[in-house]
Amino acid sequence: MAPHFDHPGEHAAPDPIRLLEIRETALSIDEVFQAVGDDATGGTTLFVGTVRDHDSGADVDQLGYSCHPSAEAEMRRVAERVVEKYPVRALAAVHRIGDLAVGDIAVIVAVSCPHRGEAFEAARMLIDDLKHEVPIWKHQTFSDGTEEWVGAC
Repeated sequence: MAPHFDHPGEHAAPDPIRLLEIRETALSIDEVFQAVGDDATGGTTLFVGTVRDHDSGADVDQLGYSCHPSAEAEMRRVAERVVEKYPVRALAAVHRIGDLAVGDIAVIVAVSCPHRGEAFEAARMLIDDLKHEVPIWKHQTFSDGTEEWVGAC
């Protein structure tokens, strides 16, 4: 027998986008996790992206993020698309700009849905589309003195 979802908690919330920001200050996992709390959710997926000490086989010494003024509006567009596709109860995404050190948190996304599978899929779409479509650029300086710009768009 196919599941029948009559309870309002089985559907998307009326306004599930709870937190979308680009910041120059340190990001908080607790803040993002609390933003997506919802009593109707059975699954919450939280993704934390950190600065690693290497990229493409080279040692990374420094890293900085910058963004276009339209970046937050683009984040909202991406988030709205995720909400249209999945029964999202709550969604949050924050990205850091400025100079970051190895180990610093660069991005956090979280999605809460009625069921875990939906939460995993929605969070995956959110981070993947954010990284591919939002105009945030990464400037890496490698230990050999070379530099590289990596852009989302």
